[in-house]
Formats: sequence, structure tokens, C-alpha cells
Amino acid sequence: MCPKADRDHRCGFAAVVGRPNVGKSTLVNRIVGRKLSITSGRPQTTRHRILGIATGEAAQVVFVDTPGIHRGHARALNRYMNRTAARALAGVDLVLMVIEAPGWVRDDDVVLGKVAARAAAPVVLVLNKIDRVKLREAMLPVLDDAARRHDFAAVVPVCARTGENLERLRCAVESRMPVAPPMYSEGQFTDRGEAFLAAEIVREKLIRRLGQELPHRLAVETERFAEQGGRTMINALVWVERRQHKAIVLGRGGLRLKDAGTEARREISRMLGRPVHLEIWVKVREGWSDDERSLRGFGLAG
Repeated sequence: MCPKADRDHRCGFAAVVGRPNVGKSTLVNRIVGRKLSITSGRPQTTRHRILGIATGEAAQVVFVDTPGIHRGHARALNRYMNRTAARALAGVDLVLMVIEAPGWVRDDDVVLGKVAARAAAPVVLVLNKIDRVKLREAMLPVLDDAARRHDFAAVVPVCARTGENLERLRCAVESRMPVAPPMYSEGQFTDRGEAFLAAEIVREKLIRRLGQELPHRLAVETERFAEQGGRTMINALVWVERRQHKAIVLGRGGLRLKDAGTEARREISRMLGRPVHLEIWVKVREGWSDDERSLRGFGLAG
């Protein structure tokens, strides 16, 4: 339990930022105790700003999960993800900058530059994936290096995958929230609806099965989400940019899409707590990842 310095309830926003694939979404999911953001071994899996609401007795923290900040700005989709992450830094009470425990890399400087330029809030550095460091003494140079780069409010080593040291991080975050009543009800975990979460689960299952075969030129939207006969009926559209991409998503005899759909249906059913009927179609929209109008239609522009 966190030491309680006073009887006042605390509530505020904490933006979680970092370069792609450092474990931001895994961290938020673990702290909130629910799967809100999809994860995969591929960088830039997260595209949207997603709120994860962690409510305790003494504090409510609204974590703002963001896309990975990266240097690639070639496509409209990349520019959108960078804008989304940068905008999340405005108006928050705390910033959690996540890097990998093995050490600082060049792309972390890009993130720190954005944080220093846009964030008025204190910054806590989170060293994630400490399970990859065999000797914890090996992290001491990383801590010294970080201290020279920025005046961090705190530095907390964690392993989001296993939950190691997350209680310490939670206390560090809660203690830096302003005194305020909760903004969300106790049972609310995110600002996103079930239809959005269902589409994201479908996208996750496809990304994990596709591996390196298909980059991020794949979008999923929920066309239908309705209750019927005691179950949830979901129609999902998978958008790709080229006809050959459609064949890759379908797989031989349609088995890849079928298997991904089965996994998605089971997970969505567990999330909703009721039976789910899921149908998925794959369609082609040429160049959607570099087209602002298409991005807006997918909720990916702004």
C-alpha cells in the first residue's frame, strides 16, 4: 500500500509516452488491471489515444496511452500518430516516459525532446523490461545517464510484463496527482466503447499472425455491433491497401483470417461476458494510410 500523506483524495491525468515497442500499452493494461490497448511484438501497434482509468481508495489516475513517438513522418498515418502522442502531453498532471532498462538509445532522445518542448508537468522516467537485465547493478550507469539528460521527478525500474515493481510506480504516480475528487465512476476503466475495443482485438490477432508479411497498412472498423437473441452480433471490416495484401490477410483457403477471427471472437466474448457472433470481411482501399480523408473515416485524423 502507498503511504497516505493526507486524507484528501487525489485525481489527475498521467500521459504515458515513449518510442515504439517499449511496452507502454502493456504497462497501462497491467496498472489498470484490464486489457484496454492491444499489444504485439510489432512497433506502432497503438494508433489512438486511449484512457486507462485506475481507481483506488485514495486516488484515481487516468493514464493516457499513446502511440510510439518516432522519426518516420513519410505517411499521413505516421504523422497522425506523432501528433496524437505530442498532444497527449498538454494539460496532464504527470508524464511517464518509458524506455527499456538495458539502456538509452537514440530514439529516446526524440521522445525526450518532445516532452521537454510540450510538457509543463513533471516527468517520471520508467525503465521497463528489467527482466532483460541479469545483474541489476548494470542499470546504475543507465540511471546516471538519465540524470544527466533531464531533471526527472523520479526514476522507477519495472517489468510491465510480470508486474514487478509496479506498486512502487503506482505510488509515485498517485503522490503527484492533484487533490481532487474522482472524475469517473468506480466501474469505468476506459473512455472507449465496446465496438472500438472489439475492432482493436481483431486487429491485434491479425497483426500477431501476419508478423513481418504485412506492415501497418491494415485497419479494422466495426460496421455492426448489436444485441440479438442473447448474443452480440459483430460485423468487422478489415481494410488493406493492395489486392495482394488481401490475399495475405486471408491466407491459404482463408485459414489465416478464420483462425484470427476465432481467437478474436473468444477474447471479445470474454471481455463482454456474453456470446459473440463475429463476421469479418477484407476490403481494399488503395493508399488509405497516406490519405487524410480515409484516416478521418477510420477515426485516425485530427
